Amino acid sequence: MNHPAPIAPSPAAPAARATRAASADRSRNIAPDTRGENYWDLDPSLRALLPLYMDPALLAHLTPHMAELGELAGGRLGALADTCERHEPVLHRRDRYGRDEEWLEFHPAYREMESIAFGRFGMHAMTNRAGVLGWPDKMPPIAKYIFHYLFSQAEFGLLCPVNLTDSSSHLVDLFGTEEIRARFLPGMWSQDMGELLRCAQFMTEKAGGSDIGRSDLTAVKDGDGWRLWGEKWFCSNVDAEAAVLLARPEDGPEGSKGLGLFLMPKTLPDGSRNSYRIMRLKEKMGSKSMASGEIMFEGAVAYPLGALDQGLKQMLVMVNSSRISHLTRAAGMMRRCWNEAMAAATHRDAFGKRVIQHPLMRRQLMKLLIPTEQALSALLYTAAMSGDGSERASRVLRILTPIVKYRACRDNVPVATGALEARGGNGYIEDWPNSRLVRDAHLGLLWEGTSNINALDAVQRAVGKARAHEALAEDLAERIEAAGLPGQFRTRLSGAVDRAIRFADEVASDPAHERFSREASGQLYHAVTAALLAAEGQALGEAGGDARRLLMARLVVEHRMKEASPPSLAARKWEEEAIDLLLSDAPVSLADATRLVQA
Repeated sequence: MNHPAPIAPSPAAPAARATRAASADRSRNIAPDTRGENYWDLDPSLRALLPLYMDPALLAHLTPHMAELGELAGGRLGALADTCERHEPVLHRRDRYGRDEEWLEFHPAYREMESIAFGRFGMHAMTNRAGVLGWPDKMPPIAKYIFHYLFSQAEFGLLCPVNLTDSSSHLVDLFGTEEIRARFLPGMWSQDMGELLRCAQFMTEKAGGSDIGRSDLTAVKDGDGWRLWGEKWFCSNVDAEAAVLLARPEDGPEGSKGLGLFLMPKTLPDGSRNSYRIMRLKEKMGSKSMASGEIMFEGAVAYPLGALDQGLKQMLVMVNSSRISHLTRAAGMMRRCWNEAMAAATHRDAFGKRVIQHPLMRRQLMKLLIPTEQALSALLYTAAMSGDGSERASRVLRILTPIVKYRACRDNVPVATGALEARGGNGYIEDWPNSRLVRDAHLGLLWEGTSNINALDAVQRAVGKARAHEALAEDLAERIEAAGLPGQFRTRLSGAVDRAIRFADEVASDPAHERFSREASGQLYHAVTAALLAAEGQALGEAGGDARRLLMARLVVEHRMKEASPPSLAARKWEEEAIDLLLSDAPVSLADATRLVQA
């Protein structure tokens, strides 16, 4: 980041202090934000870690594209996102002839952002077909998630339609008839903005919320097809060209087993509008660029996807990818928050020195850095696992996706708030990026299941029923053993991981322990990320790179897994040097990291 020029002395005459020049001179006391920076260049952690997780040929091919998106995120894309925050979509109920043809008016900035995401980078298509960004095959999931990670540092809302188009097309590909696949998939995977079929998934109803089994949208057989009657309460990307949704066939049983999965197009084959109405748009706290609304179905034509008694089970196929998408957005937004906090702390003076030189601020910055780096490690590990295809990877993902979605999205909120506080009063002003980051961070707590829903899924089902924590424990143990960590710290880390696994097992063993599910999920997340940070730091250090992630692993064990509680100042003496190293741009040597994790 560029530092401002030294502040010139104020003019001596009182009247001179009120001139435009004097005001401009005092403005150099205002810390800048990261607008204009390249977010790929600003992220040494991502650049260092990708060789550990991504195929070398693919990484070499994608690096210039990631650098381009990083530049756009800090530049043009960021400016477009700011514009969209000020100009929300508008619902028009009728055209000028009085016809009931609801349509949404978006600011041109939103359409340009769509062209970047869908058209330029093909983020919705790169794992579904060959040829995106010139790569001859389908890309593994880790590729798209890195693009989402960079994109989210500028714009959060549009990633919902991008992910919904990707995951909905996957459902159509898996469960649609040959006719349905031929009709819809080319448009869903197109990068031509004139042919693109954007997708949505309409799940939430007034009575149900997270309890999807209470859904009462009704599907009625009509000849060879089906028609939908009822309403959906929270529909993101409400004007999509196609929507995947759950509906209850007219004579179907109550509960989740009676739900079928359907695809509903916006436009019928004859060019007419399908029979549903957009009742209103939601006035949301955040994610303002993307239109969410309420829909009334008045006999809308829909096509079944798969068996009509397997709808919820089929819909859950996309849960893993959607939860990883939320992890990705949280990780990206935390990275943006960290960069904003550092921009403020390194450029502001207070009480005779830079803000970052004050010990309490340095500690506060560590509370932003550690969750940010945990989320990046969790993202890369989860994304790599999702492209693995092995039986163990499938079992690991079963528990990994709910815990990473739960904890990373929760961490995003205090990190965003902490970055706002680091900027001070300006952080509360809409001219600066912090308030939007705070608002958007909260939405991650709700989409794809609240914190309670994800914690219950992780502990009561993934642990209690699927026993998926056993596969996770095996994988982490192998990684710790193979990493070649310093012996004393390896023993300590392994013990912390084992305790988290045992605690989750204990909580899952009795329904009366449900109230501990969030704590158990959080401890599993910290165990996973501590093991990853340690292995990554050791590998990078041995290769002659930066071993700082070893220090972060110890901080996770002591502070986030509460190993060092109650605190002892003597036991934390090592942290002073560790914080100095972590807040420096200089690489941390393996020798220093090894010494400090065993101090």
